[in-house]
Amino acid sequence: MSLLRLVYLALAIWGAVHPMYWFTTWFGEHGWSLAGMVDAWHANAATSGLVWDLTIAAVALTVWIIAETWVRKNWLALIAIPATFGIGVSCGLPLYLFLRTRPVR
Repeated sequence: MSLLRLVYLALAIWGAVHPMYWFTTWFGEHGWSLAGMVDAWHANAATSGLVWDLTIAAVALTVWIIAETWVRKNWLALIAIPATFGIGVSCGLPLYLFLRTRPVR
């Protein structure tokens, strides 16, 4: 495996673990309320702006994944979409790059 692929994989793992630490910490303090977390994401203009920034990035990444998967027929790369929306762009983007850069057979 190339160094570049290892970097993408490490970033995908970090992008999954680090945000989940903060989410589970928040849930531990405030209870397991998804509605409460969404309310917290919109606590002020700065957090709302960040939520929209990441949402737009996630949609753009999804469009790119679908378009490239259609052309390249790399169907495994589609797992980056649920990773993006279930964990975040910090996991979905490097995961997709890791899957995209695998050797073509």
